[in-house]
Amino acid sequence: MNPASTYTAFSGPTLVASGPLRTILRAAVDFVRQREALPVLIFEDATGRQVDFDLRGTVEEVLEREAPETKHDGPGRPRLGVVSREVTLLPRHWEWLEGQPAGASAAIRRLVDEARLADPAKEKARLAVESAHRFMTAMAGDRAGYEEALRALYRGDGRKFASETKAWPADVRDHARRMAAPALGKAAGRKT
Repeated sequence: MNPASTYTAFSGPTLVASGPLRTILRAAVDFVRQREALPVLIFEDATGRQVDFDLRGTVEEVLEREAPETKHDGPGRPRLGVVSREVTLLPRHWEWLEGQPAGASAAIRRLVDEARLADPAKEKARLAVESAHRFMTAMAGDRAGYEEALRALYRGDGRKFASETKAWPADVRDHARRMAAPALGKAAGRKT
């Protein structure tokens, strides 16, 4: 989870807030307090994934627990956010990686970065489809037009997507269209 990312919070079909993590957490805690524990779903905008946060306590307690402000005080480099995971490769792949001048990890990072930059528009569209799909499933999976809207999303048919999402609650519809826009072009973002 990247604290620099943007998030969007919903209570039912109603948009609570959208913005940086600390802004969302403040709004969500206030909303829950005012509405006496109505559930709030928070989504990471870049991935469309629902993210769970413990909203108990004061706003300050929630922020300290869920989104502490990081400070770099002292010499040395700040933490880079390196994540260690297992990768399974064939022996010939390991042999090639071991022969790379900066080592296997650096070679893999370079290959991933090159692949991401090879066709940035295509990559942006692919990520938009995936994130919009996740959000739509969580927030509109039981809505009329959901399946057709999803098919239109994967086909890149912005007009059909806009048409199928037209009857959805405004906040859910508008957010789904914003998320899908990089994959669908201007037709998906129309206000109707």
